[in-house]
Amino acid sequence: MSPASQKKIDYWGVVAIGVGGMVGGGIFAVLGLAVQFARGGTPVAFALAGLVALLTTYSYAKLSIACPTGGGTVSFLDHAFGPGLLTGSLNILLWLSYMVMLSLYAYAFGSYGAAFLPEAMQPLWKHLLLSLSLVAITGLNMLGADLIAKAESWIVGLKVAILLLFVGVGLQGVRGDRLVPSTWSPPLQVMAGGMIIFLAYEGFELIANAAQDVRQPRQTLPRAYYSAVLLVISLYVLVAVVTVGNLPLSEIIAAKDYALAEAARPFMGDAGFTLIAAAALLSTASAINATLYGAGRLSYAIAKDGELPAVLEKKVWNRPVEGVLITSGITLLVANLFDLSSISTMGSAGFLLIFAAVNGANARLARQTHSRGWISVIGMIACLGALGALLWQTMLTASDQLWVLATMVGSALVIEAGYRLLTGREIRLPHLAALAEWRERESEPSEFLK
Repeated sequence: MSPASQKKIDYWGVVAIGVGGMVGGGIFAVLGLAVQFARGGTPVAFALAGLVALLTTYSYAKLSIACPTGGGTVSFLDHAFGPGLLTGSLNILLWLSYMVMLSLYAYAFGSYGAAFLPEAMQPLWKHLLLSLSLVAITGLNMLGADLIAKAESWIVGLKVAILLLFVGVGLQGVRGDRLVPSTWSPPLQVMAGGMIIFLAYEGFELIANAAQDVRQPRQTLPRAYYSAVLLVISLYVLVAVVTVGNLPLSEIIAAKDYALAEAARPFMGDAGFTLIAAAALLSTASAINATLYGAGRLSYAIAKDGELPAVLEKKVWNRPVEGVLITSGITLLVANLFDLSSISTMGSAGFLLIFAAVNGANARLARQTHSRGWISVIGMIACLGALGALLWQTMLTASDQLWVLATMVGSALVIEAGYRLLTGREIRLPHLAALAEWRERESEPSEFLK
């Protein structure tokens, strides 16, 4: 084996990237919100959201093999749809969705940290702690400190181990009567409960960013994508079963901002609450660090394509400083101004739109990626159907949140259209030359697949 191939990421390494991306701070943040929507049907809600993610992994796997550029979602959309207003707006929406994810992680950090304090002090300290976490980790990124990044694999292993401990101990005390269909919300509301927490699954897309460094990608990438998503679906469903089966719904909803820690009390006592809360703080801090760095790199990649101002493609200390600062600043506002439900709705809706577009991209390039286009079409329909269920339920229960979502999507379009109109900057996508070659010889195997 050559030295170069020894440095490649193997199957388990790729699976770890996907699992680490999904089991970030999401499950700690959104579990209580899912229970508020789906009630006893929360395990089903997590399974439904996982099914939508699993359908989308087909497109990601095929596109990652055909286009292993490291640009991930941005590259896939550019390849399929070219440098138009639609592609640029979707890329901006992806960046905004990353900011919403960061807001969710920061909100969870503040909520679990404040849970150790008297109830009267919690609202103030939640905002202080979430703001402090963002400012401190932004500072680490500016200084180039990568202590958290170096410990990421250990953090992923630790939080998965703690969740498995939670499941292993908690399953013994599950009460089946709390999970029977009579305790479920109506079907549409159960589906909406799954989709409002869909962003807990979005992290599998991080595998695409590492595709060019994977050993034997044609064999490894599909297996790793499916394995990661199936493992996380199983883990989330079991966590939901233990939570709903051990704690009355009213108590979960009352503590929805830190529901996972509260759910550990019945069978692990105060020590269990402390253990889960500490795991949540560590997990959300590492997720903030990884997502902030990733969002900064995303803004750099979009700017390199000419879809954002040139200042964002400049690096200071070998880091996209301007993108990190803008991302952190907007995240501070979102995390402090919106509640958990609004943040989750924005994030999940944003990623459902992006994943629908990625499925559409693979359906469009099915011949070049050697795909069954109908599978990607089903994935696209599933994402759009899930988005429809989320929007319908939001309209019925919290219609004011629709304006928040419309503002986020509209902002992506306005930013991209306004930027093009005012600057006239050239949209440069050098990798589209490879796509042109694909289309000239569609009957031959793709050069990316050789």
